[in-house]
Amino acid sequence: MDIQVRLKGTGGPEVFEVLEAAPHAPGRGEIRVRQHAIGVNFIDVYHRSGLYPLPAPHIPGVEGAGIVEATGADVGGIRVGDRVVYAGAPGAYASTRLLPAWRAVRLPDEIPFDVAATSMLRGLTTHMLLSASYPVRAGSVLLVHAAAGGLGSMLTRAAVDLGATVIGTAGTQEKAAVARANGAAHVIVGRDADIPGAVAELTGGCGVDFVIDGIGGDMLARSLGCARPFGLVASIGWVAGAVPPIRIDDLGMVALSKPSVMAYAADRERYVRAGEAVIGAFGRGVVSSVGKTLGLADAARAHADLEAGRVSGCIALLP
Repeated sequence: MDIQVRLKGTGGPEVFEVLEAAPHAPGRGEIRVRQHAIGVNFIDVYHRSGLYPLPAPHIPGVEGAGIVEATGADVGGIRVGDRVVYAGAPGAYASTRLLPAWRAVRLPDEIPFDVAATSMLRGLTTHMLLSASYPVRAGSVLLVHAAAGGLGSMLTRAAVDLGATVIGTAGTQEKAAVARANGAAHVIVGRDADIPGAVAELTGGCGVDFVIDGIGGDMLARSLGCARPFGLVASIGWVAGAVPPIRIDDLGMVALSKPSVMAYAADRERYVRAGEAVIGAFGRGVVSSVGKTLGLADAARAHADLEAGRVSGCIALLP
């Protein structure tokens, strides 16, 4: 039975409803993908909560991987039977879905569907952050919050692959071990740790070149205290809640950015170039770790686990 998971309102995981759904014929420039795995991301939580309104038919999920089972008119380069992965297009929580053909990136046979489905959006985010936001290179020093999480793991691996040094943060010793396995040179452990003080000690008082903060809340003010003069802090998520207002005087000599991967991936030419780079990185082992797989109908449980921080790595839904 083909199903879709839709939102019947905004709020907690209880607003999900599971419905039977027949496959639709693709229109001009579209393909239909039979999904084998779907990635679960915090942007899905933001769509569910209403922070970022989701357009009708209110099907969350922005990345997945599967096999092309139908193509519409004027589709070139993609054939029925191709393995593909995509990101940046809402509507993923479904057994099958229609997708603009340009969103589909060919997936090599050696990359499992669940790994690809949980790595594509994070891969694009990583590409955006480490190339467009701040040109990370050998010798760069980064602070990556939640370095054992899905995005944190990939960011750490990719930065280390570029020759950078990563200082990670983690809530527990168990997650710290995961961050170190990802390549973090140092891990600051504990939600109440003196992160600016620890960073100052680790960097000889200099601070890091680039801070990637997916925590939000009052963490951003602490992140600003970790960057070197003329360094950069990127605020990319609000897991701990909205960021309190910041006065420009609070920035000192540190730059602050709020990049959006959805905006980054909305440009067709950039998406194609970045998608090819991400697939290349997959081949070098720069992928997310799948921490849990659940059935598509268990999307509510997946959200509850994600928000509670009960999973190291990523969650994949399997239709």
